[in-house]
Parts: sequence; structure tokens; C-alpha cells
Amino acid sequence: MGKLSRVAFGYIGAVVLAAAGLLAGGPFRGMGWQYVIVLGVLVIVSESTATQLRRGRLTWSPSSAAMLASVVLAGPIGAALVGACTALGLRRGPSVLQRVFNTAMYALSAYLAGHAYLALGGKIGLPDADSFPGIIGPFVGAALVLVVANHGLLAVILWLTRDRNRTASGAGVGLSARLLLSDLGYAAFGLLIAALWSVVGPFAPLLVLIPLFVARWTVAQFAEQQRAYEATVGALCQAVETKDFYTRGHSDRVSRGSVMIAREIGMRGERVEAIRYAGMLHDVGKLGVPTRVLQKTGKLTEEEYAAIQLHPMRGLDIVREIGFLDEALAGIMHHHERIDGRGYPMGLAGDEIPEFARVLAVADAFDSMTSNRSYRGARPVEEAVAELRKWSGTQFDPAFVDAFVAAIKRDGWQRPEASAPPAGELAAIPAQDHDDPGAPLRVIDSF
Repeated sequence: MGKLSRVAFGYIGAVVLAAAGLLAGGPFRGMGWQYVIVLGVLVIVSESTATQLRRGRLTWSPSSAAMLASVVLAGPIGAALVGACTALGLRRGPSVLQRVFNTAMYALSAYLAGHAYLALGGKIGLPDADSFPGIIGPFVGAALVLVVANHGLLAVILWLTRDRNRTASGAGVGLSARLLLSDLGYAAFGLLIAALWSVVGPFAPLLVLIPLFVARWTVAQFAEQQRAYEATVGALCQAVETKDFYTRGHSDRVSRGSVMIAREIGMRGERVEAIRYAGMLHDVGKLGVPTRVLQKTGKLTEEEYAAIQLHPMRGLDIVREIGFLDEALAGIMHHHERIDGRGYPMGLAGDEIPEFARVLAVADAFDSMTSNRSYRGARPVEEAVAELRKWSGTQFDPAFVDAFVAAIKRDGWQRPEASAPPAGELAAIPAQDHDDPGAPLRVIDSF
């Protein structure tokens, strides 16, 4: 967790007190302690081998299966005790405060799931042949409550402790519909454990451990794939920015601005992730433009300007085989098109321009205007916003200009820090934005 506010401390305290209160007042007499002990050990093992998800804020384990098995076998209080065994996990990394919150969160989620199971007509104890299919409905209800409660409690603390810059850049709080659905799918193993217990007794969890840990390995492979995606994009961005000191950080800021627009207009999930990648890679085609052209200190010739105008197509050529970019490819190719049809490389107009490209165009121009250049200082945010509005409907999509302005008013905009170029780069300082090389057609800065 990041630095905690008073609100975050208060929220953690409320969750912990609620969990402690229900455990302290629980009816323990007659509870199936053999189930609690065995399933508690399964939770400890699961939490000790949890998989780190990308961006480092979340881990995943199949412990929900053990909690749901305990819902059937030991009831709400037994399930809460099994969830509380999270505190005994041997995994390194979580702070004491994180462990306390996670323990309370799982105990509360399991307790609520247990009551949902009873409310839907579920019976506590070993299921037998007569229990099916009647037990399936109550179990599904319990699984839904467990997973939704877990994700809900976790989402609040992640939001309260979020890094605002990372969230704006698309990192979010880390939860997703895909992760929620995965947890629901793996929760089904809980009913399998409970059903097998009547046949093989305490060995039932052992039989289920193998598919559970295969599931863990699958999640680990997915997380590693996501980290590889990030590394690939980061390497390409770094390669572009080594060509020109004065645009370093530009790709990251365009990515952040594009995500702000995407969220403002209601994009969700994988499309937001795709537009984040598009923003980071929108200028990757400049790797195919001669450095002498990018760093030229005077006015570009027609041939040099033509080379600049090819960079969207060169960018597409560079990244078209990267499968995870998907819709981002259209944004990379067309982010210099204009609503009035006077852009490049294909002269598309209006809705002919892909949505991602229209979003990128706004964020790209805004960051250029609010960034320092060797030949001018950064424009104030208010002035840059006025320029966006001035060219709304001719160069930019009005809906996306309005969305961006609304997002900036609500969340603000972190401008780049001014810095001096490294030694030896002074001669390479550009005297103009090469995307606007003094052409008769006025184009907002979008270098």
C-alpha cells in the first residue's frame, strides 16, 4: 500500500473491527473443527504460494475454493475462521497492516458467503447424492457473494491508496472483470472438495490441490506475459526518445491523456488498456525517420517533411506483428488525421478516422503545447485548452476535446519538468515542431 490517509486508516479499522466482532461473537459449539483445520491449512498453503500479478499491487491464490468448501461443511463462522488463516501465510512481501487487512477481508467475505448459502436454502454438512442438484444454486450464490465482497472490499482500499499518476496513466487499481470471472471459475473447486470429502475424507483437498496449482501456474504465466508486454512497449518508447531529448516523456504523457479521455467517454477494460499502449507507441514510427531530420534546427525541406509524414505508416510496419496491440494499431497509423480531412497519411475525415486515432490526436497536441521546447516555453494549461477548443471540429473531434477538458478539470494535468539536455546534445535542439514545419495549413503542435 502507498502512504495512507486518515480515510484509508479508518476504512481498514472498520473492516478489521467488523471481522473481529463477528469472530468473537460466533457460535463455535458443534462446529466441524476437522473441516476448519484441514481447509485452513489449504488456505495457508495457497496464500504462501500466491502469484504476483502485474504492476505489483495484487497477488492471486486459489484460496477461495477452500473458503467455499468450508461454507458448505462448517457454516458462516467456520468459513470466516478458514478465511482468517490467511494471516498465517508464509509469503514474503505484505506489511503487517496489509496482512491484517487481508485477513479481515477474507474473514468477512467468507462469513457473508456462508449466510448467502443458508439464505438460499443450503444445508451445512457433508453433501451426499441427494444433495444434488439442489445444492448447486445456494453454492453459486455463495460463490458470487464471496468473490464480489472480496473484490469490493479490496477495490476500496486500492482506490484509497492509489498513486494518482499511475491511475491516470492507465494502471488503475489492478482489478478487472477478467480477474473476477477467474475467481468465480476457480471457486467451483470448493463444491468439489465438499462433495469428495464424503468419499475420501480429509484427503479431498489433496486431490483438488493439483488442479488448483495448475490454475495458479496458468495465472503466473499470464502475469509474466503481461510483464513482457510492458517491457516490449517500454523498450520501444525508450528507443524513440533517445533520438530527441526534448520529447522524452512525451509518449507516457500522451498515453496518460488518452486514458483520461477513454475513461471519460466510458471505455472499459481491454479497450482502455489498448489505448494506453497506443499512446505509448504512437510515435514509434520515428525510429524510421533519419535522426538528422528529427533533430534539424532549421526549416524542413519538402523531402524532409515527406519523411516525417511517413512516420505513422512506419510505426504500423514496426508493430503490426505485436499481437496484443489489437485496436491500438489503428490509432498509431492515423493519429495525424484531421476531422476536416486535411491530415496525413491518408486524408481521412470525420468518422472515417478510427476512434483511437481521434483520441490520440487530442492528447498528442495537448502535451506538445504544454511541454517546453528549446524555442518556446510550455504554454499554460488554460491556453492549451483554448487552442483545443478553437480547432475543435476542424482538427479535433469535438466530443473528445470536451471529454479531455472535463477530465483535466476534475483530475488536473501533471506537466513535464523542465530540464537541460545532456552534454553534447545542445547542437541537436530542434528549432520547430517537425509535425508543423511552417506549412500553409495551420496545424496545432503535435510533435
